[in-house]
Amino acid sequence: MVEQEQLSIWSLIADASLLVQFVMLLLFLASIISWVMIYQRTVFYLKAQRSLVSFENEFWSGVDLGELYRNGSQRAEAQSIDGVESIFRAGFKEFTRLRQQSGVDADAVMDGVQRAMRVALSREEEKLEQHLPFLASTASTSPYVGLFGTVWGIMNSFRGLANVHQATLATVAPGISEALVATAMGLFAAIPAVLAYNRFSAKMDRLLSSYETFAEEFSSILHRQVHTSK
Repeated sequence: MVEQEQLSIWSLIADASLLVQFVMLLLFLASIISWVMIYQRTVFYLKAQRSLVSFENEFWSGVDLGELYRNGSQRAEAQSIDGVESIFRAGFKEFTRLRQQSGVDADAVMDGVQRAMRVALSREEEKLEQHLPFLASTASTSPYVGLFGTVWGIMNSFRGLANVHQATLATVAPGISEALVATAMGLFAAIPAVLAYNRFSAKMDRLLSSYETFAEEFSSILHRQVHTSK
């Protein structure tokens, strides 16, 4: 019973060297932060997908573009506008501003509209990429950090054998066990991070593709309007 208590997970962590404990604490914090970011990104991407579907349904319903822009302005007073609607608002605002200026030809109007939408698209891409670099770093470095703690723990175990006349499994088992705990914690931090990163990267690519497609379609609509009116 005493031997089982000595080899419990908590006792192995408590009896580990300071460096191995630091490695375990670092991996534990990385895992907690990763799970927080995974939750935040999950909520964010679900909201972005719902906003995309909702706005595109409204946009293609035949509503007047000016009315759609004004409705968005009213919502912007209560909440921030992200996603594809932000791209629409940037393009339509620039389109309206340039159309009101005298002496601006149709090509100059469309160039300004496309620049405004590219800037808005870049901002949305930055929002979609938020926290992903941390998840990628956690996924790639955590196993190696855990391995460093493992190597250090095993080195301490073998150094301790120098003071023992008769080496047995019971002598080296605690040191090796605490070292392997560091490896396990490294994998525990890395596996969810890499799965989440791959999933979120795929979602980001799909959303960006939808945003770019909308920007092209909206640009075509404005192109027809500006050349027809000319």
